[in-house]
Amino acid sequence: MFENEESRERALLVSLDTGEYDAETSLAELCELVESAGADPAFTLMQKRPAPDAATCIGSGMAQEAAELIEREGLDLCIFDRELSPTQIRNLEELFGVRVIDRTMLILDIFAQRAKSREGKLQVELAQLRYMLPRLTGRGTALSRLGGGIGTRGPGETKLETDRRHIRRRIGSLKEQLEEAEAARAVTGKRRRKNSVISVALVGYTNAGKSTLMNRLTQAGVLAEDKLFATLDPTARALKLPCGKTVMLIDTVGLIRRLPHHLVEAFKSTLEQAATADILLNICDASSDEAREHLQVTEELLQSLGSGERPVIPVLNKWDAVGDEELAPRLPGAVRISALNGEGIDRLLEAVEENLPEKTFDVELLLPFAKSGLAARLRDEGALLSEEYVEEGLRITARVDGRLYGLVKEYDLNPREEE
Repeated sequence: MFENEESRERALLVSLDTGEYDAETSLAELCELVESAGADPAFTLMQKRPAPDAATCIGSGMAQEAAELIEREGLDLCIFDRELSPTQIRNLEELFGVRVIDRTMLILDIFAQRAKSREGKLQVELAQLRYMLPRLTGRGTALSRLGGGIGTRGPGETKLETDRRHIRRRIGSLKEQLEEAEAARAVTGKRRRKNSVISVALVGYTNAGKSTLMNRLTQAGVLAEDKLFATLDPTARALKLPCGKTVMLIDTVGLIRRLPHHLVEAFKSTLEQAATADILLNICDASSDEAREHLQVTEELLQSLGSGERPVIPVLNKWDAVGDEELAPRLPGAVRISALNGEGIDRLLEAVEENLPEKTFDVELLLPFAKSGLAARLRDEGALLSEEYVEEGLRITARVDGRLYGLVKEYDLNPREEE
């Protein structure tokens, strides 16, 4: 354990405040990203400028100060809280004498660590190659070495030491493989819709507790860690609601401010799968000071992916950790829960039921003994509230939707009027 701690890379984090966004909040988030990547954010520097310097991003005075700090403290790398140009990276590395990476490279590195499925790995490699392609010129062998530190994990030596033509061929190959995977997923989605399977997607800011909630509801065994981007590959599990309806619950990759467009593009098919679910649960960490902004970030991305008029339920997770409830977000239709201890889960399931595209209702049936197979189907696909064997057959009270009702309508003791 001690050796692992000793081997952690120590990084200098640099932020440039040009007034485009809240630089302090973004820098704090960068610290979390660095820790998620397995490094130690040892020092931070921030500079206010009207615009980035073309050569070094920050001013020459600040750059010299950073170089001295890196040498004095023996730091391993420097991470900038914005996207750098190839020229800026080259100039800074020559000045600092250590690796220099930007926010996008850091997030790509975390994704490279987290991807487990074949499709996830393809998406990460595609994003990395698209990002690296314009940065090959003038970088020498810096991008072609397969290293062991942050910003070096990637497609590998054989893919990056070759010329641009090879990189473009590889990008084309990855796009074809992803299109095949997307087509296969489209077939699965079509089959689910044909079978009237309703999908409920867990979306939201990274580290909001989506995987913990997934495990609470379905015992899915999804990795749930207190790290940004702990979950990368989507996970789908069946969830039976109290009304008896079974829905498909989908856990998705977390979102973040200024999510690099390379990642949005590469993961578009996966993100669209979440955005086109029948019901969306927008989950945020209610104990965070940024909870309202986190909900907004998710909402904006979902809109850009075409979530349309689908019902979105704001879910205020980690409510047990909220210090002052007066400061927590107050949103119409929001549900307060704690995925960790189960608080509010019943109310969340009720909210999902209320937003189902097809409502359920209770019926009283008298099934002939010859039709007892329908009772088993009601148990599996609906909710069997009571059953009693009588002389004429099986008397049942069940909760059904319109599709199930069509199967048992002729045995309804109190037939519903046609709507």
